[in-house]
Amino acid sequence: MYNENNTDTTANEEEFASAPVATQSNLPLIITLVALITYFGFQTVSLLAERNNLGLIKNSQETALQEAQKTQAQFRTIVTKTGELADKGHGGAKMVIGGLQRQGMGMAGPTKAPETIPDKAEAKPAK
Repeated sequence: MYNENNTDTTANEEEFASAPVATQSNLPLIITLVALITYFGFQTVSLLAERNNLGLIKNSQETALQEAQKTQAQFRTIVTKTGELADKGHGGAKMVIGGLQRQGMGMAGPTKAPETIPDKAEAKPAK
C-alpha cells in the first residue's frame, strides 16, 4: 500500500512539472511606469507654461525698464548741470545740490584726472 500511494504522488508531481508555469503579472510594473511617465509629462508641460508666462512678463516690463533708464539719464544730466551752476556760485543751485546730498542723491563731485602712480614704491632711507 505504501508503494501505491508513493506512485500516485510521483504521477501527480509529473503532471504539475509538465504543466506550464504561470508567469507573474507585469501589471504593477506597467502601472508604475505609466504613472511616472504621466507625472513627468505633467511637470514638463507645467514648467514650459510657467517659462512662457515669465517670458511674457519680462517682455511687458521691458518698456518700463527703458523708460526708467531714460529718466535716470535725464536726472543725471540735470544734476550734473545743476552741480556746474553750483560750482560757479549760483545760490539756488547750491541749495538744490545740498538738498539732494541730504537725501543721498548728490553728485559724486567733479572728476579729476588720475594722478600718476609710480610703478615701484620708493624706498625710504633708514635712520
